[in-house]
Amino acid sequence: MLPQRRLELAVSIAREAGERIVEARQSQTFNQQFKSGQELVTDVDVAVDTLISERLEASLPGEQRLSEELAPDREVMRTADALWVIDPIDGTVNFAHGLHHVAVSIAWVSEGKTRLGVVHAPFLGETYTALYGQGAWRNGKAIHASRTTNLERCLVGTGFPYRRDSRPPLMRRLVAILEHCQDVRRNGSAALDLCDVACGRLDAYYESVSPWDFAAGVLIAREAGARTGHLYPCPEGIPGDLYGENLLVSAPEIHAELGDLLRAADANELRSY
Repeated sequence: MLPQRRLELAVSIAREAGERIVEARQSQTFNQQFKSGQELVTDVDVAVDTLISERLEASLPGEQRLSEELAPDREVMRTADALWVIDPIDGTVNFAHGLHHVAVSIAWVSEGKTRLGVVHAPFLGETYTALYGQGAWRNGKAIHASRTTNLERCLVGTGFPYRRDSRPPLMRRLVAILEHCQDVRRNGSAALDLCDVACGRLDAYYESVSPWDFAAGVLIAREAGARTGHLYPCPEGIPGDLYGENLLVSAPEIHAELGDLLRAADANELRSY
């Protein structure tokens, strides 16, 4: 199936998944529990993941998937030539608390490169799409990343891990951003943070996340003109488009300076021990 047809299929599935999410929010009948004692998951996450997987299997039988709830084995990133990467609800905590930053994220990765991405935000009425080498769109209209060149005027998005003991080392990064940039936003959905960079609402975003959180969004940001990368080299054997540690996505002109700032904060953290 051609990439454009795959994109159309992914958009259709994401919108159907979004309808299911809205219905579940309205009915308020979903259950909540915690994975590994700290990460919130609802039965809606599982139901939507099931829906997406069934729709993909019906149209493209046998194609491999990496998804947060049903197929989370990351070893497939090393072995699959082609792979669907799915987050049924990015922003589960927001969903459970009645907030609007909630998204369905679907990407297709082939030969180590993300070829298409869809991020659908049902409560915001926004659908972001991108095709490799062909640009990015919000609700069918082309979008473009910020062209800022001044770090002091940058609005930066980020997030924090569920494990509280993992948060203290990140505080120096946060302090550095607050001292050198305009301000920070923490919206609770990596996929939508990346889309906000793609359309210029944010000038930059940094975080460490899982592949299903960012695979679609990072392509959308890149195709909208943002510069995408990592603070440190990626390990061998895992495509950079699926490696979520130490992501940095920003307006092109500030990417190097912002990376230096964050790495310097890390070095200060190490020297403090």
